[in-house]
Amino acid sequence: MKPLVIDGSYGEGGGQVLRTSLALSAILRQPVEIQHIRAGRKKAGLRPQHMAGVKALALTAMARTEGVRLGSTRLFFEPRTIQSGTFELDVGTAGSAGLVLQAMLPGLFFGSGPSLVTITGGTHVPWSPCFHYLDGVFLPALKAMNGIASVQITDWGWYPKGGGRLIARISPASGFTGIERMALGTLKDLVVLSAVSNLPVGIGKRQKDEVVKHLARQGYSASETKVVEAPSPGTGTVAFVQARFENGCVGFSSLGARGKPAESVGEEAAAEFLSFVGSGATVDRYLADQLAVYMALAAGRSSFTVQSITRHLMTNIWVIEQFLPVNFQVDESSMIVSVEGVGFIPPP
Repeated sequence: MKPLVIDGSYGEGGGQVLRTSLALSAILRQPVEIQHIRAGRKKAGLRPQHMAGVKALALTAMARTEGVRLGSTRLFFEPRTIQSGTFELDVGTAGSAGLVLQAMLPGLFFGSGPSLVTITGGTHVPWSPCFHYLDGVFLPALKAMNGIASVQITDWGWYPKGGGRLIARISPASGFTGIERMALGTLKDLVVLSAVSNLPVGIGKRQKDEVVKHLARQGYSASETKVVEAPSPGTGTVAFVQARFENGCVGFSSLGARGKPAESVGEEAAAEFLSFVGSGATVDRYLADQLAVYMALAAGRSSFTVQSITRHLMTNIWVIEQFLPVNFQVDESSMIVSVEGVGFIPPP
């Protein structure tokens, strides 16, 4: 089969082009050649985190590859078939374990049996979904679409040391169903988590108190608060606000950093949540990116309202439309994103 050629510099031009392309390549058994990978970035080409993702997908799709090396701006990927099973992967340094898992999930859902995936790397690092977002926001959204998976964490991985460890269990799916999320509905639970690793627990308490204070000013009362001393080979902190609504879950986090006061960490997490609920959106800008592939593969129509139409989302949609005969509708005035999915069923 002739490979589909994807311009890796298109639009936002980041690692999402690579991850989405390889995930759909594996599912559709469509060879792909990705050119100009991350061409506009300061360090162009494949970085260690991206290489880990490519190797993971090559393993699960039993793919033949070319160009899997540090700094490579061209990659060829020829999948054979999705294999289920037990996989252990190490991203290296503090590369995001969550992003690697998100790249693997679409294919593993179409495997012949359940899979167990253990990934070592960053679990709470910048520019990627933290473990608690995966567990509390992303996976519940997939469950509503018939994608059943769970994650647990044994060690937390912070930047720059990494060394976190998450374990995912994935059940095979016969196909995905469309998701209609046009209203969040009633707020059911509001949980505040504050965690520290190898730092005084008082920092975690200050972060938690700041979140609670800012939420209370806007009339929100947490149904549960947690301060956690998290096991990790490194040091770090996070504040995470998770809300369960009648029609879905949302979550927002802020990471600590050297010289950043605990109060700023808490305030940022609260502000993210308050900004979202004030917008009237039903999914955040990150979940919009992550659901797009599943919406395109699903049977029936899917739609949601998003807080902002990002370049990242539009780039991801462009990639999906290169692989599948779908046409996303994106209304920038109403912030509604919708698509009629293809109802994909894996070949025998």
